[in-house]
Amino acid sequence: MVKNSFISIISQEENKENRGSVEFQIVSFTNKIDRLTSHLQLHKKDYLSERGLLKILGKRHRLLAYLSKKTRVHYKEVKELIDQLDKRKTRVDYKEFKELIDQLEKKTR
Repeated sequence: MVKNSFISIISQEENKENRGSVEFQIVSFTNKIDRLTSHLQLHKKDYLSERGLLKILGKRHRLLAYLSKKTRVHYKEVKELIDQLDKRKTRVDYKEFKELIDQLEKKTR
């Protein structure tokens, strides 16, 4: 527990100026979704956590839709990007996600 909280504090300190951005929120929701799904695999009858997971999924879905409207990147492309990052089985990094979104936006211009 101490090790995980220490890592989250470090990642929060690095991204203090970017916490409100849509990209950062999507990345943090994706990381929360990963943690909750692993929790629910162990505790199958934890319905409150399942409800929280569904809420976070809805929030991320709305943010992805907003991001696709705000930038000229299509929703499907952003969703595929998140799926590719999730397949790596590591935490999604904000800086990497932001760079990939910027690359996709440049391609669509």
